[in-house]
This record gives sequence, structure tokens and C-alpha cells, in this order.
Amino acid sequence: MQGKINCLLKYKGLGEPLDIDMYMANDGYKGLKTAVDNMSKDDILDEVDKAVLLGRGGAAYPAGRKWKQLMAINTNPKYIVCNADEGEPGTFKDRDLIKYCPYGIIEGMTIAGYVFDSPRGFIYIRGEYRTLQQEFQKALDTAKAKGLLGKNILGKEGFDFDITIVSGAGAYVCGENSALLNSIEGKPGRPRVKPPHLAEVGLYSLPTLVNNVESFSCIPVIMRMGGDAFREMGTETSGGTKLITICGHAKNKGVYEVGLGTSLKDILYSEEYGGGTTSGMPIKFVHFGGQSGPIGFPEQFDIPYDYDSMKKAGLAIGSGAIVVMDESVSLVEYCMKVTEFFVHESCGKCTPCRIGTERMLEIFRKLIDRKAVPEDIDKLKELGDMIRLTAACGLGQANNVALNNALAHSRYEFESCCKRIETWN
Repeated sequence: MQGKINCLLKYKGLGEPLDIDMYMANDGYKGLKTAVDNMSKDDILDEVDKAVLLGRGGAAYPAGRKWKQLMAINTNPKYIVCNADEGEPGTFKDRDLIKYCPYGIIEGMTIAGYVFDSPRGFIYIRGEYRTLQQEFQKALDTAKAKGLLGKNILGKEGFDFDITIVSGAGAYVCGENSALLNSIEGKPGRPRVKPPHLAEVGLYSLPTLVNNVESFSCIPVIMRMGGDAFREMGTETSGGTKLITICGHAKNKGVYEVGLGTSLKDILYSEEYGGGTTSGMPIKFVHFGGQSGPIGFPEQFDIPYDYDSMKKAGLAIGSGAIVVMDESVSLVEYCMKVTEFFVHESCGKCTPCRIGTERMLEIFRKLIDRKAVPEDIDKLKELGDMIRLTAACGLGQANNVALNNALAHSRYEFESCCKRIETWN
């Protein structure tokens, strides 16, 4: 299915988001009841698998595979963790889900708690979302008062599951799942060395399921409509809908829900979505999936917006961020801002990321000041590639994705920033 769909965002504008009766009157908690009353745990896992729900946090790892891998581990208890540390610039779709559909997140986590016999879940919410943390706590309290969280959920003896909010403290690197778990444990938010994987040694060294806000919000929908029907809202290999955030120089900024497979050109140019640019100038480039994602150019936009098609075109969906830039923007200055972001957000654990990004920024400043020579551009790329190959986590490994796209497409723009050397005969 292609085009705009109201599935996850159906509750936005329906009424007071914390009104649990409104949520239940509009299919809320039908997914949990269906899972508990009519399905075995293996059936639930099969439906999630059939849905072809790819992780919505950015990595696109199949949720069904992740859930089955955790189920195969015999160690108990298992923990359920929701990653709501939405720190990716240009991304604010999880904010909408937390604000307008808190019960969808709670229901999804509770279904996971039921499947894995987990006594406890955690939702790690970005520290800057302080007000949303308070509102989400009210939703947790209301669900508990309704018998939909806490002890004997839905009146089922022994079905106990509770959720605790943990606040982030502004570190982008805590969006990385292992760093997030360290932060919950009260340790510095630095990524762990893998293996072992989090399904085996996760929170407090116990098996742990970590999914994104949007991924958990999809689970009740899958239980209600079935995995096949959910998949059919997208494509055969990219099931369901995707929340996207269109911003930058886009005319119609905001959060949209689209069926995976929708035309990327429509998303960028049609009035239903981005609507082109505010200035009316042509789109020069688009940064997809956040700072760690690729930069795309207009000749790449005539494709479906799904995981496979984007990957084949050298692009990525990532977090769902779509940052539109018009022709007034310098590609060199934009890439420098991306590098500044990585310098600022490096946790400092590994030398390549801590020092290498600083050296890259020095070269960018030489380019901006017209003091660089063409060899500096080569050095810039070499540094980025070195960090990508040797950094300890995904943050450093993605430092030069945008830069490499920019150099491959528009190296001349970088060369135009080099100082001119006069030659006298």
C-alpha cells in the first residue's frame, strides 16, 4: 500500500492523549487481549515475523528475528527496554508517539513482557523531553489503575509486568542500545564491546529485548490485524508503515506516516507531504536518516521509499529523518556541521572517534577559510574511512557517510574551497 496512512498516528487529534477510555474505544488494548486470550507465545512470535517489521530506530534489524533469538535463550528473567532516546537531529517522530499515543507504546511493551515472561520493562526517554516524561508517567499510572499494567494484568493470574521511566541526560551516544543499557545501570553511557550481544548479556547482564518506540507501537497493530495484513501496508520486504519527519527547507514540515513503498519523489515534492522548498528554489540535496545517514541528490529520488530500494540507490531510511536543503546551502559547510556534531557527541571512549573527528574538523575549517589544498580533501576522506573502520561503535563508524556521498557527487564543490596557487612563467 502506498501513500499516507493513519495507523500509528490515528490517535493524534482524536482527543485527550491520556484518556485511556478514548484509546480503548479506538482499538486500544485489543492487540494485548488478542495475544493473551487467543494466541500462544509461538503464535505471537510468528505474527511479528510475518509482519516483516524492520527495526524502526535506524538499524532495520527484523523484529521477528530479534524476538525469536531472545526466546531461544533459556536464562531468566528477561528485561524489556524501549529506546526513546531520540537524539538524532531532524528526527522527532518518537516525540509524537510519546505525546499522542502513550498507551500504544505501553501496550506494545506489555505484549513483549507477556511473551518473554518479563517482570519489568524500562523506557529510556530523552532528557530534553522532560514534560513528556511526566505525561508518560501519568499514562503508566492510569494503565496500572485499569489493571492493564502491574499485577495480574487483564485479570490473568501471574501476568505481572511493570514499566519504569529512565531519563536520558542529553548524550547522543546513548541512542546506541548498549550505551543506553549502561546508562540505565548508572554507568557512563558508553557502548559495550560485542559480542556478547544484548539478547544474551543485556541489562544487569541478563537477556534483554531493546526496541525503538515506533517498533513497540507497531506490535499491538500486528496483533489486531495479523502479520500478513500489516506487511501488506508496505512491501513484501519492508512491512507496514513508517513515520517520517520532514524538515529543513521543506515547505510542509512535520511528522507523516506513509506506507513503505510510497514514491520518494511524492514524499519530497507533493503538497500532501514535503511540498518542495519554502523558498521555491530547487532541492539541492536531502540528508536521510539523521546525521549518521547518507546524503541524496535529485537524480536519486525516482524510487520507492522502502528499505531495499533506498539501499540499492545508496540511500537509507534510518530514523526516518528527511532533512531537505535548497540551493542556497553550501555542501561543504553542511558536511562541516555534521562533523561538528560528531565531535561534540563523541563519548571519548575510543581514540579514532575522539581524535580523528577533531582532525577532520580542522581540515573543514581550512576549507571554509580557503586555506586548504586539494591534498587536504584526500586526507579528509582518508581520516573518515579510518574512523569508520576502527571506531568502537556505530557513532564513529557512521561519521563519514554523508561526507563520502558529498565527495562522490560534488567533489568540485570542495575543490572550489581550496586556496588558489598562482603560477608564474
